[in-house]
Amino acid sequence: MDLLLAGVLALLAIAAATAIGPRLGVAAPLLLVLVGLAVSLLPIIPPFEIDPEWILAGVLPPLLYSAAVSMPTMEFRRDFGAISGLSVVLVVLTSVLLGVLFAWLIPGLGLAAGIALGAIVSPTDAVATSIVKRFGVSPRVGAMLDGESLLNDATALVLLRAAIAGAAASVSLWGITLTFLYSVAVAVVIGLVIGWLNLRVRARVTSPTVNTVISFTMPFLASIPAEHLGASGLVAAVVAGLVTGRGAARYLSPQHRMSDEQNWRTVELVLEGAVFLVMGLELTAIVDDVETAHAGAWHAVGLAAIALVAAVVIRAAYVAPLLAGLARRAQRGASIKSVLADPSDRRGAALRRRLPRSAAQNERLRTAVRRRVADIDYSLGAPLTWRDGAIVVWAGMRGVVTLAAAQTLPADTPSRSLLVFIAFLVAVGSLLIQGGTLPWLVRRLLPAREPGDASAEARELRGVLRAAAMAELQASADPALRSVAERMRTAWQVSNEEGAGVDGEDGSAADAPTADAAANAPAVPPAAHVPRVDPEQVRQLRLRMIRAERDALLDARDEGRFSAAALSTALEDLDAEQISIELKGSELE
Repeated sequence: MDLLLAGVLALLAIAAATAIGPRLGVAAPLLLVLVGLAVSLLPIIPPFEIDPEWILAGVLPPLLYSAAVSMPTMEFRRDFGAISGLSVVLVVLTSVLLGVLFAWLIPGLGLAAGIALGAIVSPTDAVATSIVKRFGVSPRVGAMLDGESLLNDATALVLLRAAIAGAAASVSLWGITLTFLYSVAVAVVIGLVIGWLNLRVRARVTSPTVNTVISFTMPFLASIPAEHLGASGLVAAVVAGLVTGRGAARYLSPQHRMSDEQNWRTVELVLEGAVFLVMGLELTAIVDDVETAHAGAWHAVGLAAIALVAAVVIRAAYVAPLLAGLARRAQRGASIKSVLADPSDRRGAALRRRLPRSAAQNERLRTAVRRRVADIDYSLGAPLTWRDGAIVVWAGMRGVVTLAAAQTLPADTPSRSLLVFIAFLVAVGSLLIQGGTLPWLVRRLLPAREPGDASAEARELRGVLRAAAMAELQASADPALRSVAERMRTAWQVSNEEGAGVDGEDGSAADAPTADAAANAPAVPPAAHVPRVDPEQVRQLRLRMIRAERDALLDARDEGRFSAAALSTALEDLDAEQISIELKGSELE
């Protein structure tokens, strides 16, 4: 009964922090850390400790899977070089440098144990970086931080295991490298297979509720086999989520995707809140252990402060040349674009002469060229300035992975309680200091973005979807459907004229007419007998148009022609109309 009451109170605390946090201008995770710490200080509350395996195997896979599903894969692909550098190179560099620092500052610790602690405090956290996205950073910065936090956990945990084994002199540098490559490669394969099966199986399930239940098992179906094979279960869950997120619009119905989104948001809220609440609850027991067995809590506080400052400095030293490299790559892309676009350029002409003769191969190559040009335009249109770099550096907060990994240290590790306490302090201090000041930093460094570009992009995308819908209208062969198509075309024209004119005075293209608007449209001039309009035919034709628009939208996404935000908004609008039409159709049956 006490455990049940504690669970109910925890859920209420999570809900209250989520509701109150925005009003106070404080992120809900930070409030939950403080609430947990305050509760742990009450004399009636016994020392609290949770098995880290629950976090590593039970909490992180679904959180990372859910984040990966909602990750804009186009932005992830475009900045994969930068993301992989932050996820692998920076984590390794930070772990080694902090390991040397810890070995020097803590007598008798040793380099292997120091690197183990460095690996624990090196990775940024997906749960922690969820704070950043609420503060209005640019989509490119958000995608880089999301991608980094999704992938760097595997690097840190593999380094941690290797450092623990290295303390027993049982592993070499070559062995560490092979272990890391094996862990990632096997996890990627398993994630790809599970993601592919996930889409194919769930496409055959008609019930949205059953579909969502199946989706809840996916992160574990990916992570558990990977862990049993000695690979990274977290990477497998992330890859499965990326595959699912990219293919969901093609394979899953709007009802299934909407149900998934709503239910996974609830799961994320509860799991994230529980993690930060547990972080505060466990802190008191760790402090008592350090006070008893070591030089005191203030000594650990000093070491944690040094570690946190060093981690931020190392991150800044890595991010600065990274941004310079991205700028140089964008400039090289601009020169490549000019070669592809200029018919008089000899290099472009030589490239075109080498084009394959097959029509299908030519089309694939043209698609690849369009994608490459869109990637170049993306890099040139959304350059990362030093202001964005400052946000990337300061937003690298530590969180649940640091806490869970610290508690996996073997019991015979020298100064284990001190190391765990330092990791706790780094994570909590990172969240409180960096997370607490990040809104102020964003407001000072980044000006408010103008909506003009987004509006122009939305108008262009509507034009693409309108063309696809018109093509579907013209493809109607049945006489009755042709009459419905003419009425829908008339409704479209009336909608344009009542708005801003055809293509709009502002250059916009009006959206396709709804089924109800088409059914009530003015009659087409009767050059011949026009069959009576059947509302069911109108609905079926509009559903076909929506499918054509969705296919055009996904093709545009694959070519990288529009931003993830514009594509997501347009897809949500199409989904909402399809659901409305299908519900009205079911009411008439």
